[in-house]
Amino acid sequence: MPKTYLFLVLAIVAETIGTVALPATKGFTRLAPAAVVVVAYAVSFYFLSLTVKVMPVGVVYAIWSGLGIVLIALMGFLLYNQRLDLPAVLGLGLILSGVLVLHLFSATTGH
Repeated sequence: MPKTYLFLVLAIVAETIGTVALPATKGFTRLAPAAVVVVAYAVSFYFLSLTVKVMPVGVVYAIWSGLGIVLIALMGFLLYNQRLDLPAVLGLGLILSGVLVLHLFSATTGH
């Protein structure tokens, strides 16, 4: 895996961790979970900034946000028992399909 994609994966994972930890902050009234959120987002944006040095910002953001949405929905199901109905699952599938089209077929991703 090229280093740029590693940075993008790290940005996505950090953003997912931060967002999944957000409910535990109880409106940022609990220090430890709030610190996890802030650090995770800082790490995410750091790796995102390294990624946009090489890839177009629009493509990077589409992949980062798209995969983040899918992962956060999955973590919401696994950790918080948040169920999704069929239209939500289909919508997430379309997002994932869009990310795959960008990655597999677009010359702008630099693969």
